[in-house]
Amino acid sequence: MLTVENLKVHFPLSSGATVHAVDGVSFSVREGESFGIVGESGSGKSTTAKALMRLVDPTEGRIELLGNDLATMDAGALRRVRAQFQMVFQDPFSSLNPRMRAGAAVREPLDLMGIGAPADREKRVEAMFRAVGLHPDARRLFPHQFSGGQRQRLCIARAMVTEPRLVVCDEPVSALDVAIQAQILNLLHGLQRDKRLAYVFISHDLAVVQHICTRVAVMYLGEFVEVADTATLFARAKHPYTWSLMAAAPSAETGRAQSDYVLTGDPPSPVDPPPGCRFAGRCPFATDRCRAEKPVLRSMTQGHAVACHYAGELTPPLPELAEAV
Repeated sequence: MLTVENLKVHFPLSSGATVHAVDGVSFSVREGESFGIVGESGSGKSTTAKALMRLVDPTEGRIELLGNDLATMDAGALRRVRAQFQMVFQDPFSSLNPRMRAGAAVREPLDLMGIGAPADREKRVEAMFRAVGLHPDARRLFPHQFSGGQRQRLCIARAMVTEPRLVVCDEPVSALDVAIQAQILNLLHGLQRDKRLAYVFISHDLAVVQHICTRVAVMYLGEFVEVADTATLFARAKHPYTWSLMAAAPSAETGRAQSDYVLTGDPPSPVDPPPGCRFAGRCPFATDRCRAEKPVLRSMTQGHAVACHYAGELTPPLPELAEAV
C-alpha cells in the first residue's frame, strides 16, 4: 500500500548549514499492517511522519501510496487524495480547535473534502462516534469537556471519518495515563482489524510498539539502523543502539532499567553528522572502522536488516537476548 524510497528531509539554516533530519530511509507497509518507528527524541521519527503526510516537503525520495507519488504532488492533487491518508497527533488537546464542538470537528474533514452527500455526513459522524466509544450526544460538547482519553478518541474519529487506507500515528498515547493508553491501543487495533487499515506508528515506547506493530524500524539520527518483524527484533536484536533502547526500558517487576547498558551523552548534531557510523561516538563496541566507514543496512535473515559492521559478532548485554543469539 505504501512504499517509501530514500526519503530525505533537510532543513536549511540561515547560517548556510543544513539540518539532516531524515537522511535516506526506505520501507514499505502492506494493507492491514502496522509499521513502527522507534528511537530517541530528535532521531527524525516525527519528521518522517510529517513528510509522509506532506506537512513538510521531502528534500528527496519517493512516497508512493496506492500508486500516487505524494512527494511530487502539488497542493491541488494532494487535496484530491488526502482522504486516503490521515494522521493522529501526539497531543489530543492542542490538535483540536477549542472553539469547535466535537461533532463539527469530526465532520470538518468531510466538508472540506466534499465526501458524501451533505445530508448524510451527520449520520456518518454519529456512526464514527459510536465506533470509537463515544456517545453520539457528546457531539455537542467542546474539547475541554472531554478527558484526555476521550479527546484522543475524538481525534481518532476525525482521522477515520474519511475512511482512509493509511493512518500515521505520531506518539498517539504518550500524553495519556497507562490505563488509558491500553484502551486507545485496543481501539486502534480493533479499527485496523475491521477496516484493514495500514498504520505507520511513531513511538519512543518499546512496550507500545511491541503491542501494536507487526514490523519495527529503529531510527538514529535520521537513519534506520535496524529493521525487523516485531518478534524477531525483541528476541534477536543485533544493533547496539537497539540493545540500549531495550536496556533503558523499565522492568515490569522493578520499574528500573533492565540493564546497566544504558547510553550516556547526546547524539551528534544533525547539522554535521559524522562520516562513519553515526552511533560510533556512543557505542562501547566502536572501532576505527566504525568511525571512518559508514555501515550499510544489510540483510541478516529474511526481513531482518542491520546497519552495523559487526552485527552478529557482538554479544548482547541483555541476558535474554544473549541466550537467543
